Amino acid sequence: MLGPALAHAFELPQKIGLPREEYFIVQKIYRGWNGFAVPLAVQLVSLLTTAFLVRGRRRVVVPTVLAILFVLASQALFWAYTYPVNVATVNWTVQTANWDTLRQQWEYSHAAGAALQVLAMSCLIIAALSRLPSRQRSYNYY
Repeated sequence: MLGPALAHAFELPQKIGLPREEYFIVQKIYRGWNGFAVPLAVQLVSLLTTAFLVRGRRRVVVPTVLAILFVLASQALFWAYTYPVNVATVNWTVQTANWDTLRQQWEYSHAAGAALQVLAMSCLIIAALSRLPSRQRSYNYY
């Protein structure tokens, strides 16, 4: 889920200043993105399964649980800030009077969600590296 999250974050600087008409045109690219609910469910189930399987290995389970918490936080952010904007604008098909305020809420909540997904991925990388025996974790650069 890091890919779609970063897509939102990287496009923010280009989109945040667009005039109303252009912004509503650009927002059409997100039609069908609700299909990302499936990989999100897979992400959460995979993380929960991993945490269960490594529950006896503290060095692995702690960053895995942190990854789960970051993913859940990104979802909380989405449902608290992004989704209400989608409802208010009927997925950016209705131009409301307060569209600019809604745009800022939508864009910045997505950026914060991307940051949380980056933190989740970072924790997962740490968990994966922590599985290596200590002798394999030493790095030699030539």
